[in-house]
Amino acid sequence: MKNSTLLTIASLLSILFLTFHLADDITRGFEKGGLSTLTAVPFVVLWLYGTLVLSGRRSGYVINLLFSLFSLVVPVIHMKGRGVGVGSSIANSSGGFFFVWTLIAVAVIALFSIVLSLRGLWSLRRGQS
Repeated sequence: MKNSTLLTIASLLSILFLTFHLADDITRGFEKGGLSTLTAVPFVVLWLYGTLVLSGRRSGYVINLLFSLFSLVVPVIHMKGRGVGVGSSIANSSGGFFFVWTLIAVAVIALFSIVLSLRGLWSLRRGQS
């Protein structure tokens, strides 16, 4: 399968899981559920644009790389204490499995997307398709 196709699939999964995670953060009270939460929408639209419209182009790879790096930070923040850290009751709460699973899935897919974005940028640099 082509690198750009794999990156498209991985980025769409990242977007899906991060929006699930944002909704879960709001329901658990980690994020405010007001209009300020909608500031995430333009960023998700930009990420979708880079994934779907700019697929295989340098700008698409750069957009995916930046958002994948950001996505990798989300699980780190939660695992360090805000949400899943020592003394947290998330793991034993209703929906705790889904919360932790989405964090792990986001981390895995983000790292995979970073590798694919770097490979895509490298292949463009070398003049390969």
